[in-house]
Amino acid sequence: MKLNEILHITRKASKDLACVETEKINLVLLRLADLLEEKSSEVIEANSKDCARMDRNNPKYDRLLLSEERIKGIASDLRNVAQLPSPLGKVLQSTERPNGMRIDKVRVPFGVIGVIYEARPNVTIDVFSLCLKSGNCCILKGGSDAYHSNEYLVSLIHQSLEENQLNPRFVSLLSTDRKEVEELLHAVRYVDLIIPRGSQQLIQFVRQNATVPVIETGAGICHTYFDQYGDIEKGKDIITNAKTRRVSVCNALDCLLLHRERLSDLPTLTRELAKERVVIHADKASFEILKNHYPQDLLVEATEEDYGTEYLSLQMSIKTVDSLDQALDHIDQYSSRHSEAIVSENKEHCDIFCRKVDAAAVYENVSTAFTDGAQFGLGAEIGISTQKLHARGPMALEEITTYKWIVKGDGQIRPK
Repeated sequence: MKLNEILHITRKASKDLACVETEKINLVLLRLADLLEEKSSEVIEANSKDCARMDRNNPKYDRLLLSEERIKGIASDLRNVAQLPSPLGKVLQSTERPNGMRIDKVRVPFGVIGVIYEARPNVTIDVFSLCLKSGNCCILKGGSDAYHSNEYLVSLIHQSLEENQLNPRFVSLLSTDRKEVEELLHAVRYVDLIIPRGSQQLIQFVRQNATVPVIETGAGICHTYFDQYGDIEKGKDIITNAKTRRVSVCNALDCLLLHRERLSDLPTLTRELAKERVVIHADKASFEILKNHYPQDLLVEATEEDYGTEYLSLQMSIKTVDSLDQALDHIDQYSSRHSEAIVSENKEHCDIFCRKVDAAAVYENVSTAFTDGAQFGLGAEIGISTQKLHARGPMALEEITTYKWIVKGDGQIRPK
């Protein structure tokens, strides 16, 4: 089917979706969760075709890979979304005017959301579940690296919709033709919102070329500042978790900022990183400390290019600072405004950090690995917004809705 036909059909389907009851939507999500687990071997088989075409050393490989455990996690997220209250129809504000008119500000769907993403097949299910629950049709443009995975997952989505007597065109997966991306970006009459998920290059391309409104889900260049008043055990655990839990995700640690007075604690802070084979790009001061305490094949001297790099792999940089202000200046210069953390037992320093750092999520003595819709209690996420208009941070049900004013009366007219 040509993209123009998909756009027409999806736009029409969005009007029907707006009238589907929440109970029916929940049945679709629960059935899809069951199908994923029942057909997990088929999901893995389709995914293996994609994985076979990708170098295992590619940072995208971990994002691409589906396993029994990950499929169960995706199914669990679906069930979580099904349990969440629908945001639709919620009255945000209500007033009655002196002439008797009642004016309600009511939460409603955007209508049609286009999502462009790279080698992350779990995004296919996350986006569908959140869009369906929020009353939005979705047009998916996944990366060619994950096409077999996405194609099979969308077939399960269509099966679940059809079994519940709903239109399978509530969701469409585009082909691998790159020309369709540009067409989607300019489908102003048919698509209400575009959300890109992936590399900085992809996000910049979408932002610079789209005429459809865009919500950016930016790259995650994340810092953790270990303050002069930081607890060493908390710091070691937080740094290790933020860097090594999953290296290819946007909330992973990229740069450790270390107060100069705590340089002697660096061997302890990095001990578990060595076991995980993390390559450290160290500035001069931290390199001098680590050269006798960290594996030499995993230690290199940092260059200016290392700061502001999203590694998406078992690599990170270290920058020594003389004060909290220096740490804040470094973050302000190199941050992608995604997730930033401080480790400190000094309440004043923590408060200053949380107030001054300009990021979607700011952490005090917590790992940045928690920047995730499910971890925030949102069920799942459609992306992490790093912009400030409309939505910021993990975007779930409420963030992919808008509102309209509904005015009710009994024949009122406005005087001349």
